[in-house]
Amino acid sequence: MTPPTLKGLQLRSLITPGGELEISLVSVETPAPAPDEVVVRIEATPINPSDIGLLFGAADLRTAHVSGTAVSPGVTARIPEPAMQGMAARVGQSLPVGNEGAGVVVVAGASDAAQALLGKTVAMLGGAMYAQYRCIRADQCLVLPEGTTPAEGASCFVNPLTALGMVETMHREGHTALVHTAAASNLGQMLNKICLKDQIGLVNIVRKPEQAALLRSLGAKHVCDASSPTFMADLTQALVETGATLAFEATGGGKLAGQILTCMEAALNRTAKEYSRYGSTTHKQVYLYGGLDTGPTEFSRTFGMAWGIGGWLLFPFLQKIGPAAAQALRERVAAELKTTFASNYSKEISLAEALKPEVIAVYGQRATGAKYLINPNKGM
Repeated sequence: MTPPTLKGLQLRSLITPGGELEISLVSVETPAPAPDEVVVRIEATPINPSDIGLLFGAADLRTAHVSGTAVSPGVTARIPEPAMQGMAARVGQSLPVGNEGAGVVVVAGASDAAQALLGKTVAMLGGAMYAQYRCIRADQCLVLPEGTTPAEGASCFVNPLTALGMVETMHREGHTALVHTAAASNLGQMLNKICLKDQIGLVNIVRKPEQAALLRSLGAKHVCDASSPTFMADLTQALVETGATLAFEATGGGKLAGQILTCMEAALNRTAKEYSRYGSTTHKQVYLYGGLDTGPTEFSRTFGMAWGIGGWLLFPFLQKIGPAAAQALRERVAAELKTTFASNYSKEISLAEALKPEVIAVYGQRATGAKYLINPNKGM
């Protein structure tokens, strides 16, 4: 017997050759699952910064306007001409959005593995999650613990695996402690919990006093507010106390990466036994893993010669460490889903609501405390 097919809405993003972004909700037919596949009715999918990057590209959202109907709206916006070069690879492609999500398996292929998932609540990582239904391989589904809702499991891949990946990178590269920026985010709170549990030194950098207070209330020991006039001195002291020589920087642009390296060098020099004109011989590394600031990365070389600034992304990292190590990280996430890796959302919205200008204005800022969750089947 051939499994039934289902129709549902899917959110797609297109960049035209003329330099315009077009976001639309389209009705698509969900493929009938192959023997080793299942169809999941998606009930929760988060709006992560990486999703926002694909959703809006390099568009100037100040030019955005809504078209279509209330049920099937569309958004268009202009892309500045200088930014079109970076968008060339995706021009003319209507791309589905949404890295991860969770829901209930409603149709299953003929294999035993697929049939075993029928009716189960699962989390998924595989793209195209801003949709009412998703056909996906059974082995790409993580069965959530009994009593776990789709909302609780929707963010169990990107943020948790990123936080665990940072710690794993620290171990593999020979560092003993970490620095993390934008540290009051959901991801930052997870990393703080991991480091407390695993007894790893962590220096948290935030941008506002209230964010510093939030992290301290969660047990964070070293919190530095970049808006404070004593930030550089505070950061240097925290680095002396932790010995951190590895940082993960979410801002991307601006001076923060260079400031971190400068303070790392200052912290190392406090314990240096002799002067070296080339600076400390201990390698200091900053990985840029986000782009909250889309401007240039600026730094002054005041940190010797043993340093590096590079990029870090979750999926290449998981490929690098191999299936067995990646699976071990996923198993820890599943075991601590409601504790270490619990996520908080400020609002649940539908697919159509995600395209309202006033809603975009909030989640498009990528601000701490403004993380939105889409329920594609909300109100259905």
